[in-house]
Amino acid sequence: MEVKIGVLHSTRELTLESQDTPESIEEAVTSARTQGFLRLDDVKGSRILVPAETVSYTHLRAHETDSYLVCRLLLE
Repeated sequence: MEVKIGVLHSTRELTLESQDTPESIEEAVTSARTQGFLRLDDVKGSRILVPAETVSYTHLRAHETDSYLVCRLLLE
């Protein structure tokens, strides 16, 4: 699944491929509020850490279906 993360005060978004389910990514974004950072792992084994206060949105795109799942979670 392709995950895009919008970052405040940045003209580019972060993009990564993840094997996580949409539900686990949603849980990671939600728990980022209390943990202080968003932590996701990509398919190549890299770990992405983004300070929670800088995440403006997440966009999930499931490749295994014809429809797209879009999840926008604002961390304000």
